[in-house]
Amino acid sequence: MALNDFRPMEERCSNCLGCKWIPFDKVKSQRYGENCPSISWGNFNTYSARGRFELGLALLTKDADLSPATTDIIHACTSCGSCDVACKVSRYNLEPLDHNIELKAYAIEQGKLLPGQAEIIDSLKKEKTMIRGAKKAARSAWAEGLGLKDLTKEKADVLFFPGCKSSYDEKYTKNARASVRILKKAGVDLGYLGAADLCCAGRALQMGFKDAFESSAKANIRAIEASGAKIIVTPCSDCYHAFKRQYPKLGLKVEVLHVVEYLDRLIEEGKLAFTKKVPIRVTYHDPCHLGRLGEPFVAWEGKEKKIFNQIHTWEPRRPRYNGAYGIYDAPRSVINSIPGVELVEMERIREYSWCCGAGSACNETNPEFSSGTAAERVTEANSTGAGALVTACPWCESNFRGAKDENGRTIEVLDIVELVEMAL
Repeated sequence: MALNDFRPMEERCSNCLGCKWIPFDKVKSQRYGENCPSISWGNFNTYSARGRFELGLALLTKDADLSPATTDIIHACTSCGSCDVACKVSRYNLEPLDHNIELKAYAIEQGKLLPGQAEIIDSLKKEKTMIRGAKKAARSAWAEGLGLKDLTKEKADVLFFPGCKSSYDEKYTKNARASVRILKKAGVDLGYLGAADLCCAGRALQMGFKDAFESSAKANIRAIEASGAKIIVTPCSDCYHAFKRQYPKLGLKVEVLHVVEYLDRLIEEGKLAFTKKVPIRVTYHDPCHLGRLGEPFVAWEGKEKKIFNQIHTWEPRRPRYNGAYGIYDAPRSVINSIPGVELVEMERIREYSWCCGAGSACNETNPEFSSGTAAERVTEANSTGAGALVTACPWCESNFRGAKDENGRTIEVLDIVELVEMAL
């Protein structure tokens, strides 16, 4: 779709402003009632999904242009999907997240980028990763000594896809290695793509670089299909979303699991048993791309129509992604099964979780906005009295690590895989 295809949505947004808040029946306090990091940070209507609809229409009608201010606003969006979920509580005919991403694509087509974005995409094209400075030749170093099958040379039922953060950043490589050790201990027939392993490019799509995403995705799909694997398992929520929601649009047909889903399955089957207590009180952060954006893709072809020339609908009925069927129970089930661990919940959870701030590469291109978003979540985590913040994505973990809440306090940050390995 092009920006002009969204014009009917831009015109029919009713300005209810629900995109700025979690649904009112889910609000537990005024302090944690907001849902959109962008409008919370910018404190101006154009930062909201409603404001972006207005801006998109103004760009199409030439009543606005891509000034430095509007360009910054367009890119100051983590593509977390919170506005999308809130909108669909009462609306069926708007797609705020898709529109936000299309606005970014429109700006990029006009050459309106933020500092650092071009370098990130250049790295994706040249080194097959969006982590600047990383080299393709070093991508498989994380797997050394694990005894993983190279699926370009032999076969395995399960393909482990670490993702860029876990491949190159030593702070998070340990989680990928721990995941492999745990899965192999449970008897899983496991392999990886070896030299054929590439960036999933999900973050490129979040940023609006649609062509770069599609090129990388098609290369990955060819490698996945050639591997013969029946299941893809990843510890990265961004990779999970790319494989689960975006790649099927391009033809991928394989079961996709986040590692927490697989761990939950193995625990339930009795293939993983905990032997140690982990005496710690934790709170869990739902990653956006595992939670509200973790619903599977449903193919649809149809057309929009109006009932009595007023009510918008689609024929046949169109899939409605409202975030309710993301991956929420599996991580909580895993945490609750670990002896000694006490789970306490934050106010904004599941499809109404607050974003970590790293999405759309905002952690690199808009670090002040990104760190402010992370600080808000750390404030909420500390309000529970938990001793650690647990999540299931290296990007979330990275953004939370060292972030200070509104009182200047940090919090210990753990990946769920770390908790599991402590108890084995």
